[in-house]
Amino acid sequence: MASPPSPRLLCALLGDRLAALSARPLLRTAAPGRGHRRVTCQATRTLSSLVDALFNRRSRDDSLESNPRRLRPGKVSPRLTVPSHIQRPPYVNSRQRPQMNDGPEIHDEKGIECMRASGKLAAQVLKFAGTLVNVMLLLAPVPEYSFLVVERYIHNGNLIPFIQYFVKRKEHSGQMDPLPGITTDEIDKAVHQMIIDNGAYPSPLGYCGFPKSVCTSVNECICHGIPDSRPLEDGDIINIDVTVYLNGYHGDTSATFLCGDVDDEAKKLVQVTKESLDKAISICAPGVEINRIGRTIQDHADKFKYGVVQQFVGHGVGKVFHAEPAVLHFRNNEKGRMILNQTFTIEPMLTIGSTNSTIWSDDWTAVTEDGSLSAQFEHTLLITEDGVEILTQC
Repeated sequence: MASPPSPRLLCALLGDRLAALSARPLLRTAAPGRGHRRVTCQATRTLSSLVDALFNRRSRDDSLESNPRRLRPGKVSPRLTVPSHIQRPPYVNSRQRPQMNDGPEIHDEKGIECMRASGKLAAQVLKFAGTLVNVMLLLAPVPEYSFLVVERYIHNGNLIPFIQYFVKRKEHSGQMDPLPGITTDEIDKAVHQMIIDNGAYPSPLGYCGFPKSVCTSVNECICHGIPDSRPLEDGDIINIDVTVYLNGYHGDTSATFLCGDVDDEAKKLVQVTKESLDKAISICAPGVEINRIGRTIQDHADKFKYGVVQQFVGHGVGKVFHAEPAVLHFRNNEKGRMILNQTFTIEPMLTIGSTNSTIWSDDWTAVTEDGSLSAQFEHTLLITEDGVEILTQC
């Protein structure tokens, strides 16, 4: 989840870069930013009118009426519960806001195995969530087949036969009209259930007050979208950002999925964003300067004239959700090198148009100010003697 928050879910955090605003870009981290080596999850708009101008240009500037496809807030359902036996991160139900860890996340053998386990589960949950994006369209005349029934088939491993059955019925009867797609709230419920079924806690839930178990960012949403009642539509793109807390360690990953018949412009953005992440991962190894990540991503995005979002960043991850370093996805001169057995995320966000964000009144949902599409991909990485290991793949 970008610091912050989202997926990746990070509360909008500002660090000591605020004091050096004239020299460097202001960061609202995808992992939390730094504040004299300590960061609190306070809303950025309270810091200064300048921050408000940069980050909180809310719907007053939006022309929703002129573009019916622009996102609008939907209804957010109540927070889901987690069984009491599942281990919770320290920030859950705490009156104190989580702080960013002062140092990098570096692990011994046991820690590495725990990181592999949490990363693998996060990857499996994300893969499952992706299969839900196109579970849609087939159930209109059969109201008893609600999403809960679809979910039951999914958990029994019968999703494909279930869909094929309804497709066959439609072909023979000609009476089944398409329904709207699955809602992001339904994706959240299914993801939540899979995570707790595996004995893990959904890291976003309760992080700085985030009300859901996953981040779902549709179309122009850059990151930290709150799942709600909006159904996915044919032609949408959606980033799903999953973080799980398993045996005391966080695994963090995200991907952008295509919903139905997506146009070539959106497909290209998604493809290039994934390529930029892959290229950045390929240069990782002990001793490599961390700023090479941003240079690599920016170089690739520039070839296609895409923007690279600067307000949200990658971050160290492990026993804590967000730790040093702040991984910038654009060209920069930040100091620091990768360390053996270190874990962190890379999570570039690319846009077709403006890279400036507007934050909705929920203090989480970040959308492009001009309504242009945005895509994101993320992995949790382990620096090894041979280079790098992607922990969040299955």
